[in-house]
Amino acid sequence: MTEQFQVYKCDVCGNIVEVLHANAGQLVCCGQPMTLQEPKTEDASTEKHVPYIEKIEGGYKVRVGQNAAHPMEEKHYIEWIELTVGDLVAKTYLKPGEKPEASFYVGPCCGKCGEPTAREYCNVHGLWKS
Repeated sequence: MTEQFQVYKCDVCGNIVEVLHANAGQLVCCGQPMTLQEPKTEDASTEKHVPYIEKIEGGYKVRVGQNAAHPMEEKHYIEWIELTVGDLVAKTYLKPGEKPEASFYVGPCCGKCGEPTAREYCNVHGLWKS
């Protein structure tokens, strides 16, 4: 059974899907079950993957790597960054050569939104969350 916002990847062709409507059943691509991408939260390598959230005027900035920016090379880069605040989910897609960060301008929260969370997807090392 899938859950909303889970991310799956096809190990054959590389297709990536995000579940928008959860239901029973198994996601299949290229004749094989897709692999659930479990989000990682700690980075023990020298490259930084954990997304960091910073409050800015009118919203939030999400950077990948707290002290050192993640590489944004043709063969190794951040594909997308996502911010969730309450029921709002916003996503920015990135390309090699761009900065591994995104700013999200959101309206004022009514106080019931809770803390924002962020996810990012590295084309080499998979899904990460704050």
